[in-house]
Amino acid sequence: MSDTVDDMMFELPDQYREIAGQARALAEQAVPYSDRADESDSVDPDMRRLLADSGLARLAVPERFGGLLPEVDSLAITVVREALAAESAHLDSLFCMQGIGSFAIVKGGSSAVQEAWLPRVASLDAIAGLSLTEPDVGSDLKAITTTLTRDGDMLRINGRKSFITNGGDADFYSTLAVEEIDGQRAYSMVLVPADASGVSIERPHQIIAPHVLGDVIMEDVVLPADHRLGEPGKGFALVLATLSTFRVSVAGAALGLAEAALVEAVRHAAGREQFGVTLDRLGGIPAALAMSWTEIEMARALTYRAAAAAARDPRANLHLSSMAKVASTEMAGRVVDRCVQVMGRFGLVRGSRIERFYREARPMRIYEGSTEVILDSLAKQLVQRMAP
Repeated sequence: MSDTVDDMMFELPDQYREIAGQARALAEQAVPYSDRADESDSVDPDMRRLLADSGLARLAVPERFGGLLPEVDSLAITVVREALAAESAHLDSLFCMQGIGSFAIVKGGSSAVQEAWLPRVASLDAIAGLSLTEPDVGSDLKAITTTLTRDGDMLRINGRKSFITNGGDADFYSTLAVEEIDGQRAYSMVLVPADASGVSIERPHQIIAPHVLGDVIMEDVVLPADHRLGEPGKGFALVLATLSTFRVSVAGAALGLAEAALVEAVRHAAGREQFGVTLDRLGGIPAALAMSWTEIEMARALTYRAAAAAARDPRANLHLSSMAKVASTEMAGRVVDRCVQVMGRFGLVRGSRIERFYREARPMRIYEGSTEVILDSLAKQLVQRMAP
């Protein structure tokens, strides 16, 4: 992280402007494929090729494993997601999951596992996945039932992970499981290659904004001991490290989506006449457009501050990342809804960009920490800090 960046900055330093420019160029290249890819439930080959060719997937890993920067940088990830999400949720997801799915390897992988997988993540030769949630377990990860047991010099894993991004297309899954240590229930992470014997995929669900999504089923999957990620029983430390680094980037994606929706609404309002004037001068529409612009800029200020702070010290600034995630995703929901209203019946047309944005905005308030769960955690921190 550059010393010229602090959490009070209002302008991006040149390094991040260059990265953002590369991301905007990639988003423009993706335009011909966006409609198709954003309705797909498997990785779009053209999007994968464009992302690989851009080199931006190299931001997902540290420089020593083929990455672009010395360490994974929350601000860099955030500005890229802002640009990509403005054009394609599919491309945005493919980019960010390379980091989210592999970060536990960066932080806790053995040298052999790091060398085997992280350069392939950087080049997009391997697609990453993170498997935490289960059919009956969402936010309450301590209730997971997937088990990890030691089997001689090997590890054995059994369980079913559900609603896993890249499920079915990933080459590996960083997986949270429960194991018994000294008679106590403990939580550990393990790397599960997709081609390991006993791994299978089902796709029982799809969401309103189609997504590469699957259930990962592990039946007596036996793995070498060096596939353990981090120390036994310290799995939540790796989950927290991942959230601390990448949660704020969801806010970046929400910014890009909201701004793209506002562009659609402004163009429509400025070009359509009713009652002898263009819509942008009619009734409450000017206020709706101006308030949307204002809310986007408010959210951007918090998001950039939080992302810069997370790049310096992710764990110490998780509260800022969480605030930015809530503020920006809730903002995106309001802005996109206003934009649909401004566009009237044209905002309801199936297959239009604004309809796609409307569907894509809704899941942002749920994944990587729902608004309610994050607010509950923030409230507890607030009371601890300020109550007498």
